Amino acid sequence: MTDWTENTQAARSWFETLRDRICAEFEAIEREAGSDAQFQYDSWQREEEGNADPGGGTRGLMKGKVFEKVGVNVSTVRGNFAPEFAGSINGATAENPGFSATGISLVAHMANPHVPAVHMNTRFLTTSKAWFGGGADLNPPLPYEEDTEDFHARFRAACAAHNPTYYDRFKKWADDYFYIPHRGVHRGVGGIFYDHLECEDDAAFERNLAFTKDVGEAFLDIFPQLVRRRMGSEFDDADKRQQLEWRGRYAEFNLVYDRGTLFGLKTGGNIDAILMSLPPEATWS
Repeated sequence: MTDWTENTQAARSWFETLRDRICAEFEAIEREAGSDAQFQYDSWQREEEGNADPGGGTRGLMKGKVFEKVGVNVSTVRGNFAPEFAGSINGATAENPGFSATGISLVAHMANPHVPAVHMNTRFLTTSKAWFGGGADLNPPLPYEEDTEDFHARFRAACAAHNPTYYDRFKKWADDYFYIPHRGVHRGVGGIFYDHLECEDDAAFERNLAFTKDVGEAFLDIFPQLVRRRMGSEFDDADKRQQLEWRGRYAEFNLVYDRGTLFGLKTGGNIDAILMSLPPEATWS
């Protein structure tokens, strides 16, 4: 069995670097809006009986003038899945439940309803197998075709640099995944989603890490552009009601269908970090 410890550390280092760059850019946007809001960071340690090194993570949270609530988390954990959960994870079984996972997860809920909410997550996991997964999707309460096209174009370019099939495959995966069956609606206007980008050896790891880095770079490039484009737009009570309704849909998806939420809860993650994706305010009518 391959020892992926050094690879996990390399992925973790990238996720932490990306976190720092994203948070700095979001704070810069707050300064442009005349706000002194900044990220507050809380570290946490995971606990697992009989595990001397279960890992942990850092939750970054900012509440500002532009970003009503944005969370950026990085975690690196290791241990054993519960037997009843292990069988649902790629490469794990009740008899071989060991795993490690490192990743970055971001959700931004915006003050102005003309600015789209967004989600981004990339991760590297190991069991008896090793693989990357992740993606990003845009969740505008008041969609603009221009914003949707620009968001998709940036991720299309990131995908095209690595594999000509990636964008179409991963866009469809996002469309299928970010869907709320009981509502019959998509959570937003999509993006890309990928999983089980498997690493058979170090060469495959480097190749898949390079792609995952470009997904992060694409997000850091395009989302701040969309924020700056819309954050000064005027809005009325009807716009705000629309935003709060769609935040309700977002909460429903994350609590009922989101695999990352389930993974965090099933592996002893920090509850506040897991549920940072929930909006600060939402309505149902």
